[in-house]
Amino acid sequence: MAYIRTVKTASGALAVQIVWSSRRGSRQIEHIGSAHDEGALAALKAAAAERLAAGQAVLDLGVAAPPGAEPLPITSSQMRHLWEALCAAYRILGFESATQRDKVFRDLVLARIIEPTSKIDAERVLTEVGVSAASYATVKRRLRGYAQSGWRQSLAAACAAHAGLGPASLVLFDVSTLYFETDAGDGFREPGFSKERRLEPQITLGLLTDATGFPLTVAAFEGNRAETATMLPVINAFKTAHQLSDVTVVADAGMISEANQVALQAAGLSFVLGTRIPYLPDVVRRWREAHPQEAIPDGLILTQPWPSTSSEKARGIPDRVIHYQFRHDRARRTLRGIDEQVAKAERAVEGKAPVKRNRYIHLAGATKTVDRALETKTRALAAGRATPPTSPPRPPPSSSMPTTSCGTSRKPSECPSTTCKPALSTTTCANPSRRT
Repeated sequence: MAYIRTVKTASGALAVQIVWSSRRGSRQIEHIGSAHDEGALAALKAAAAERLAAGQAVLDLGVAAPPGAEPLPITSSQMRHLWEALCAAYRILGFESATQRDKVFRDLVLARIIEPTSKIDAERVLTEVGVSAASYATVKRRLRGYAQSGWRQSLAAACAAHAGLGPASLVLFDVSTLYFETDAGDGFREPGFSKERRLEPQITLGLLTDATGFPLTVAAFEGNRAETATMLPVINAFKTAHQLSDVTVVADAGMISEANQVALQAAGLSFVLGTRIPYLPDVVRRWREAHPQEAIPDGLILTQPWPSTSSEKARGIPDRVIHYQFRHDRARRTLRGIDEQVAKAERAVEGKAPVKRNRYIHLAGATKTVDRALETKTRALAAGRATPPTSPPRPPPSSSMPTTSCGTSRKPSECPSTTCKPALSTTTCANPSRRT
């Protein structure tokens, strides 16, 4: 989006500029010139308009203006089709009735869809669209009401109604963080774990969606709260608010800790946990033995019941079912990652590159070698081929902390190297008797 603006300079002149803005909020300003009188200002504006219209053909309507006639002035413009489409979508989602036809809230939401920007700059966006905007003072007065839990609950109810949730529902949960440009926390904005390795205070956001990814509700937590401690409050509150009797939660392996599994079981919920595996399962090995000359087909899914041990049952961990899936594209990406890591290890061993964290470098005192055994194992695992030893006698379930091929005790999904993600992935389902 581009527009022309005039800015008064320190010398008292009027500078004519073209502002190029993007949807990400970034801007580039092109200076056309400065004018000290009305004639020069009009000439600079005309030059800026010509620059904006460069390369655009003139639409010939076949209407000739009378000789000497001036072009008709444009008094206003409106992005009618865009605005009407956004307003229609807003009504279809049920937000208009949920907010009791609050025009200020609607305009603020739609302005940020058109151009993500600040509250104070939303007035400019609405003016460019051709809609009369509320003042910034009015927006600030309304914020206190928008921050109430009842306001968010009404919006969440509209989302749930549009998604058509039934008594049995499949929901997806994940978290993200937002940091603030400040150096002091206030009890809510606090420094915590950041995937971007930032040290500023932040907040943690938990998003719950349906199976298609349609958002159902969002919640904010303290920035130093663990991700695993955000899921249950959101799901339990949503389940209670919408009278859902059977909810299956889909989450990343890092979200469902052993304590969360016990709590989900106690709340009558089931879960689907996606993770990666560092070993070749027995069920895959048996498939290989039954089809020795066949390549694993893309999308092959093998299922294995996983009863809880006596100690797991004592801790409240339910029986599970593990589904193993093979993807050709995942195998291709994994093998490419292995090639890159091995090439870096070879350069480090030859002294052509510094020795950094690389799982394929074997250090024995001052001697550096490439770990070819590990390379063979990871390549075979990526292709779904068995290499001795194939797997531990009883590979630990996804809720435990197995030792991966990285050599550290961590969950497979937390492995820092891309080469630790084989083409075989697992999905662990609690309550196997229930269809999910």
